[in-house]
Amino acid sequence: MSSSSDDTKALHRLIRFIARLAVNSFFTEVRVIGGENVPKDGPIIVTATHHNMMLDPVVLSVGFPYQRMLNYWSKASLFAHPVMRWILFSSGNIPVDRKSKDRQVLFKGTIEALCKGEAVALFPEGTSYTEPRIMQVKDGAAWAALEYAKFVRDNPGKAASQDVKIVPVAIVYTNKSKYRSGVIMEFGRPISLDEYKEQFFSGEEGAPRLAVKRLTRAIERELVEASINAPDWDTLFAARMARDILWAEDKSIKLEDFVAISQTLVDLFSNPDITANFKSVKRHLLAYYSLLQSTHLTNSVLSSLPLPRTLDPNTPATIPSRLYTVLILIRDSILALVQLPFFFLPLIVHSPAYMMGGLGAKLVEHEEETQAQNKVAFGLISLLVIYPATFVFLWALFWYTRLGALLAGLMVYLFAVYHIKMVDSNYERAKRFIAAWRVLVGVWTPKRWDLSIGALAQYMKPRTPPPNPWIDRPKTATPAATPAAVEEEVARPGSPTDFKLQEEPPVKMRAARRPPSRRLVRHVLRSRVEAMNALAGFFDSLAQAGYDKKVKASPHLARMYGGGVGGGSGSGADASLREGQDGGVVEGWRYGGEVVTFLKKRGAKIPTLGQGPMKDEWAALSSEGEGDTTGEETEEPVWVPRSVE
Repeated sequence: MSSSSDDTKALHRLIRFIARLAVNSFFTEVRVIGGENVPKDGPIIVTATHHNMMLDPVVLSVGFPYQRMLNYWSKASLFAHPVMRWILFSSGNIPVDRKSKDRQVLFKGTIEALCKGEAVALFPEGTSYTEPRIMQVKDGAAWAALEYAKFVRDNPGKAASQDVKIVPVAIVYTNKSKYRSGVIMEFGRPISLDEYKEQFFSGEEGAPRLAVKRLTRAIERELVEASINAPDWDTLFAARMARDILWAEDKSIKLEDFVAISQTLVDLFSNPDITANFKSVKRHLLAYYSLLQSTHLTNSVLSSLPLPRTLDPNTPATIPSRLYTVLILIRDSILALVQLPFFFLPLIVHSPAYMMGGLGAKLVEHEEETQAQNKVAFGLISLLVIYPATFVFLWALFWYTRLGALLAGLMVYLFAVYHIKMVDSNYERAKRFIAAWRVLVGVWTPKRWDLSIGALAQYMKPRTPPPNPWIDRPKTATPAATPAAVEEEVARPGSPTDFKLQEEPPVKMRAARRPPSRRLVRHVLRSRVEAMNALAGFFDSLAQAGYDKKVKASPHLARMYGGGVGGGSGSGADASLREGQDGGVVEGWRYGGEVVTFLKKRGAKIPTLGQGPMKDEWAALSSEGEGDTTGEETEEPVWVPRSVE
């Protein structure tokens, strides 16, 4: 049965409306995948990944299928005052009594909401964090679902007619702290409680907790399959850099393919024995990725720069005069800024929001999971001042008439829409303009200003976020939990995986000083060439190994794209049913040729090696026309930008 209390949640509707405006302003798109897996009505518990602080519940509420109202957990003590109680309930919050040891009391608010057929949303990881993979999934969702099932059994007629289902959802950001990036929200298959009830209801000692652990593992598998998970930061960064090179044009990957492509590349760079040159390839990719981080440049911007043909070494005049190159770059920059006058007015009006958003991000510069939240919050507060002020100003021009109010409101709305459209068409152009001049300054700056090889070393390794102290890190990484291990954990009092509600601590890290980009530009351009050559050699080696070469892969991708799974207690297509439950450690594999075909079909420009100078070899040249100045000979062949057929 549907909830009648939905009609009273006026604050929830207002907050969601404002949140939708903020989300649409910050992100280019929120792509919902698997929305058909979400029941239109009836009790559900939504379990979502949590890697972007308050933006996760905002995105989840805004993009949730059928516009169902979501109820989030809050401390029961906050509901003590009648006014605060109304505000919390009206805005979509339900109490959780953390002090109670009786789980029926602990989840009383959750059970009441589910009895009305409502949707409860929570984040089973327990805290927001920035890690290369899902680090933990706690037992709160499983306990709440099974305690509700127990309540329904003991109190027939008091609950909704449908059984509760758990709906897992992975929220993946193409770049979670970047303005005008994208979001993928993928809903997994609903999890029924049928295979867990009998064990949970049994009177055997430890059986309820063991049923909860099994259900938690099922939730975790669904979240892992819909998200991107790497064994370590270096593997994730190498995969990101390879993805940016293969899809050089910004936003050229379809959002519905983003997770599968990213996980495929992560799997490739998790195979140290896949090719003989694997270590060299990974090193070059990481060096280029790190230098881009240090200069705040991107491969897509460098790839799109309108660089003159006279910088191509294939032409007779390899190095033109400095004045001529400057004139050409000025000309191309002016052409790139043709639309700027049309964007000037909305840019000026919205500049306080941009500045406030930048300030908010600066306050948490090394907390990636908080940057986007602050950008959105600070920018939204600014817009809540800018738009009403603009409305009053326009209304005054219409003599404060009723028709004037209508016209003023319409003009403010159209102005906001116009601003967003102009941002989408000019934001990347502005970045290219800035990058072009930074490259120009860096290339034509005296060579003696470049960093020495020794000083450069610290910028050749990517910066990694500090460890989150609220994550339960096992002493040894285990991909799945065996029954024996679970039973041992259940029997141990005070187990760290026992269900707890935790506060989110701040993650702080001291800022590192960064040199002026002009001292790194030549290094960036040279590293770009080396990374492209290395990646071309990697795919050539993979091709030479033959189509049938097996490479390790995530089990769900292996099953999906014609590979196979095996290991542990069994193999075959049904192994996924036992993964993480019966002790079997399931490993997947795919054919190397199939992986290359998979990437090409989704738009990857797979490089190959050839003889002769490379299109982008100009990047390795100094302003004096010199080549590699490190004094080392390179053994890597050069890259010819054509696709492998």
